[in-house]
Amino acid sequence: MSTPSQLEDLIAKTALGDRRAFGALYDATSAKLFGVALRILRDRAGAEDVLQETYMKIWRYAGRYAANGTSPMTWMITIARNTAIDRLRRWRAAETVDETAAPLPDHGPTPEQSAIARSEATRISLCLGELEEDRSQAVRWAYLDGLSYADISDRLKVPLNTIRTWLRRSLIRLRECMSR
Repeated sequence: MSTPSQLEDLIAKTALGDRRAFGALYDATSAKLFGVALRILRDRAGAEDVLQETYMKIWRYAGRYAANGTSPMTWMITIARNTAIDRLRRWRAAETVDETAAPLPDHGPTPEQSAIARSEATRISLCLGELEEDRSQAVRWAYLDGLSYADISDRLKVPLNTIRTWLRRSLIRLRECMSR
């Protein structure tokens, strides 16, 4: 994971039109931004479209990013989140306008897939419950809410390297728990 200063440097180079820096920025942040979009839309194809649109905006507006106390990851997550919400609103508006059209087949999860997903969610919740409260909260903030390690460090009043260690060890414990 890149540090905020590394991300700021990549954004600054992107603002100057450096495609290589933009590629490195994409490699360092795309997984997290995709997760944000997917969590909002709950549709993989839509999240992929939102991710592409997000990076187009990042390319276009990189010159407007200013390190004014906002972490670069927070800035990019905000762009992804707002883009996903805009997409969701467009979908909902299209659904209400198109009520007279023939119903489309549902491509959502089958009942079996939903049951499996609920079962896995229950297992993950139980495994998260085995972690200490602060570590469990750090995992939720990092991997469900998309907070940066620095943001988690500030919220929990714990050094940044400690947060990194907690998250790494917590993920190992979660993997062990899920494999039981």
